[in-house]
Amino acid sequence: MRATATVLVYSDDANTREQVRLAVGRRPAPDLPPVEFLECATLPAVLTELERGGIDACVFDGETAPAGGMGVCRQVKDEIFQAPPVLVLIGRPQDAWLATWSRAEAAVTHPVDPVALAQALAGLLRKRLAVAAPA
Repeated sequence: MRATATVLVYSDDANTREQVRLAVGRRPAPDLPPVEFLECATLPAVLTELERGGIDACVFDGETAPAGGMGVCRQVKDEIFQAPPVLVLIGRPQDAWLATWSRAEAAVTHPVDPVALAQALAGLLRKRLAVAAPA
């Protein structure tokens, strides 16, 4: 098992970033390594960190302004080679179609439900880490 998994959290709201960190805790599931969070409040910071590499999964706030998380997700999927999986926080369940349009692998409604967020993120990390594991 890897020592840690890196999760990029993008939101212009520090409270939302904190909610994500608190919901996930040190690790989203017992079978996963501890999580290190990398927080970004702007689109340029997100793109810089993703280009740098080493990100295992992303959580994007769909309500962020001026660059919303769903638009950023779509841009990342178009521009970043082998982009990490993305979980988007959506304002209401009816916005799930927008999450699909953005090509996010998972969506959870905001305000953050700690159980739903941890389960969705754990699923993304399991898939990503299984692919990245040496044979």
